[in-house]
Amino acid sequence: MSLSAMPQLSNANLFAALCAGFPADLQSVALETDAGAYYSWQDLLDASAMMANMLESLELPAGARIAVQVEKSVEALMLYLATLRAGLVYLPLNTAYQSAEMAYFIEDAKPAVVVCAGANFGWLSKLAFVAGTAYVFTLNEDRTGSLLERAAQFGRSHTVAHCSANDLAAIIYTSGTTGRSKGAMLSHGNLLSNARVLQKKWGWRSVEQGGDVLIHALPIFHVHGLFVAIHGALLNGSKMIWLAKFDPQAVLRHFAHATVFMGVPTLYVRLLGESGLTRDAVRNMRLFISGSAPLLIETFTDWQARTGHTILERYGMSETIMLTSNPYFPREGVRLGGTVGPALPGVQLRVVGDGDQPLPVGEVGAIQVKGPSVFLGYWNMPEKTAEEFTADGFFKTGDVGRVDAQGYATIVGRSKDLIISGGYNVYPAEIEGYINALPGVAESAVVGVPDPDFGEVGVAVVIAKAGVVLDPASILAQTKAILANFKIPKRCYVVKELPRNAMGKVQKNLLRAQYRTA
Repeated sequence: MSLSAMPQLSNANLFAALCAGFPADLQSVALETDAGAYYSWQDLLDASAMMANMLESLELPAGARIAVQVEKSVEALMLYLATLRAGLVYLPLNTAYQSAEMAYFIEDAKPAVVVCAGANFGWLSKLAFVAGTAYVFTLNEDRTGSLLERAAQFGRSHTVAHCSANDLAAIIYTSGTTGRSKGAMLSHGNLLSNARVLQKKWGWRSVEQGGDVLIHALPIFHVHGLFVAIHGALLNGSKMIWLAKFDPQAVLRHFAHATVFMGVPTLYVRLLGESGLTRDAVRNMRLFISGSAPLLIETFTDWQARTGHTILERYGMSETIMLTSNPYFPREGVRLGGTVGPALPGVQLRVVGDGDQPLPVGEVGAIQVKGPSVFLGYWNMPEKTAEEFTADGFFKTGDVGRVDAQGYATIVGRSKDLIISGGYNVYPAEIEGYINALPGVAESAVVGVPDPDFGEVGVAVVIAKAGVVLDPASILAQTKAILANFKIPKRCYVVKELPRNAMGKVQKNLLRAQYRTA
C-alpha cells in the first residue's frame, strides 16, 4: 500500500489516524525485535490488511468482539491493527488468566472470535464454543498458528472500515484487584484524542527533528502497553524496539539506540539493581515515563541520582486512558516526585467531598473527571455505568487525592481502600509513605481488616531491603512518633514479597483476605 492509498482522515477509524502518521519511507524499520527480526511500516500495512480481510470474510455482525489471549508478538500487534481496520472491537485479555476467569470474560463479552495460544486451544476452545463463539484461532509467539495460516490466503489491499468517533474500538476489563471485573468500553475517539494530546505533551519528535525510538517492554493486554506506548509510536511514525518480555540487561543495551522508555515502577526498581545503569548508559535517552502503579519517592530520587534524568509520572486508568501528566517541557513546570502532575488539556479534574461538592485546594477527597478520553460506559452494565457518573457528567474514578495550588494532583489511594477506624478516615497511601521512609524498609502496603471495637483497623505488610532484618514492633513504634494514634496500624507483618497483578499493582484484596483473621 502506498501513502496515496492510505485511508483519509474523514474516517474516524483510529487505524486511519495511526497509519497517517507513518513515515514517507514505508520500507524503513518500524519494529526491531529482541530476536533480531525487523518489520517495516509496509509490513504492518500489508499484514494488518490480510488479517482484516480474513476477519471480514467471516461475515461477523457489526460490533463483533475479537477476544485475544496470546503472548506478546509483533503479529499480535498486527491483529490489533487489523481489528481496528475491520471496524470490529478488540478485547485483550491477560495471559495469566486461567479457565474460571476466561469463562467469565467469554460469557460476559460473547466474542465472535477468540484468538489464543496453541497450547491453550484444547480447553479454551471448549469454553468459547459453549458460550456461542463461532471461531477460535491460534497465534503463537514464534509466528505460527491457524490465524496466520488463514490470513495468508488473503490479499494485501483493504478498504478501512468507516467508523464514527463514538464507535466502539476496544473493551478493556478492569484488573479485578477488587470484586468482579468490568469491561470498559473505549471508542475510536477516546483513543485517538488521548494519543494526540500525549504526542504534544511529551514532545514526541518527528523524523525531521531526529526522530524518537521507543523501547517497548510492556505487555500489550493493558492500557499502558497497548494504547499509551503503541499509539504514541505509531501516531508519530517512531520506531519501536520490541521486547517480548522485560529483561533489565537487554533494556540497558538498547538505551544507547533509543530515546523513550515507558515502564511500571517495578521495572525502574529492577533497572536500578543493575550496576550498568549509569549516566553514560542513558546518554541518548530523552524521556522516562512511569505509570500503572505508584512510584515510590525513593525510586524517583535514586533514578535522578544515578542517571541525571527525572522520571515523568502520569495518571490514568482503564476507563479514561491518561488524565494527568507531570510536565515534559521545562517551560511548563518541574516534575514533582510523589505527584502525577496537572490535568491534561481537555480534561476537567475535580476533588469533591460529600454530595459531590468541590473541595478547597489541597484538601483530600474523591477524584472525578470529564473529558474526551473518558469511556462510553461498562459493557452490559447500564446500572453500574449510571452509578459511576454524576448528574453533571463527571466520572467517579474511585481514587482519592488532592490538587495543590499549582494544579498538581497527588493520588492518596483508592476509595475502596479507605479504612474507617473508630469513625476516622485513614488513607493507606499516607501511612505507607511514612513506613516506606523508615530505615531498612523497601516497600509496604496497608489494608483495613474488620475489628469488633473500631469497625476496621489497619494492618501493615512490609518488605525489608536486601540484607536488613526488620522488627514489626519497632516499625509500629516508629510510626507512633510521627502519626496520629488513630492512623497507626494495629498489626505489622514483614514478608518477602507483596502480591501484584501483571502491571505491578499490589493486590490489596488478597492481603485483606490473608490478614482478615491473622
